[in-house]
Amino acid sequence: MDEVKQNSVRAWVLAARPKTLTGAVIPVLIGTALAWSDGRFGLWQALICLAFAMLMQIAANFINDLYDYLRGTDGADRLGPQRACAQGWISPDRMKAGIVVTIALACGLGCLILYFSSPILILVGLACVIFAFLYTTLLSYLGLGDLLVLVFFGLVPVCGTYYVQAGLVTGDAVVASLCSGVVIDLLLIVNNYRDRDTDCVAGKVTLIAKWGEKFGRYDYLITGLVAWALTLILLVHGRVWACVLPLFFIPVHVSTWREMSVIRHGKALNRVLGLTSRNMLFYGLLLAVGLIL
Repeated sequence: MDEVKQNSVRAWVLAARPKTLTGAVIPVLIGTALAWSDGRFGLWQALICLAFAMLMQIAANFINDLYDYLRGTDGADRLGPQRACAQGWISPDRMKAGIVVTIALACGLGCLILYFSSPILILVGLACVIFAFLYTTLLSYLGLGDLLVLVFFGLVPVCGTYYVQAGLVTGDAVVASLCSGVVIDLLLIVNNYRDRDTDCVAGKVTLIAKWGEKFGRYDYLITGLVAWALTLILLVHGRVWACVLPLFFIPVHVSTWREMSVIRHGKALNRVLGLTSRNMLFYGLLLAVGLIL
């Protein structure tokens, strides 16, 4: 990579990790598609929810970057993306300021959401901020990552997006949120699969670090299949296309799993991470279109 000037725009873009923003976009997309299907779509509400989700994802990335640096896990001993603080792209003090600014902007947007919805969402927003800190600094080290992804990339953003537009939460919104959380968990699984050896050394207790490579490999495959299987529940209310269209996700998911099964170790798994991000977005689009139809 070409030299990155410290604290430059490029440095901040790299630190924000744009490829991870799919995880913020998918839940809002699904929640908004369901609202559209139910005749409750609100453009401004959807845009505000999207901006809030993306800012919180960026804030979480900044916190992760800084915490890894302060712990001495500087990215050189890991196989994932290079950390901005460790590479000298952003100074720790600037990163701290960036975290504050990003969260402040997200909270400002959260106040706008209150204009359209209930004050109870203050508690939801507060939980998102707390989660952004605790996940990186504590909870991901306790093997709770998959559960938290299901909650904060599924239940909270999908149901929250739907609630802001519709004023209530339906059973279909809960099912759609589970679909979102499960498919986004694939990104965490392949990340933990790639880093399983260094996680063991660092004392990070992920399920894959605890139960091994074979478990991680099949966990990835089965989780993707479960993401589709959950759409079968939507058939109860006649949402046939929401079940049929996501079927096209299965071949690309299985293809990525086969590539993962061949590679198994090393930085080459970063390609699987990129493919997984693409597959997740594909699934989200298919489900969203299926809900609208």
